[in-house]
Amino acid sequence: MIANLILFGTLMVNAGAVLNFNFKKKTSETEGFGEKDVSEPTTGDQIRQFLQNLKFFRIFIGLWNICVMFMMLVLFGS
Repeated sequence: MIANLILFGTLMVNAGAVLNFNFKKKTSETEGFGEKDVSEPTTGDQIRQFLQNLKFFRIFIGLWNICVMFMMLVLFGS
């Protein structure tokens, strides 16, 4: 059970890290004399920011993948 959860989490992080889309924030209309609309970030903005942050940690994700492959062979192999 724990091996399946580790594998699931690893695959989900890998999927997010290898996305090569341009995540651009929607430009909001300016109000008044060039003042920008300051509002709380939406859920979509937070997901976009999380996926952008994952791109910076690709080397660590790669090392984690090697660790998980080693564990699969040594600890969880039959």
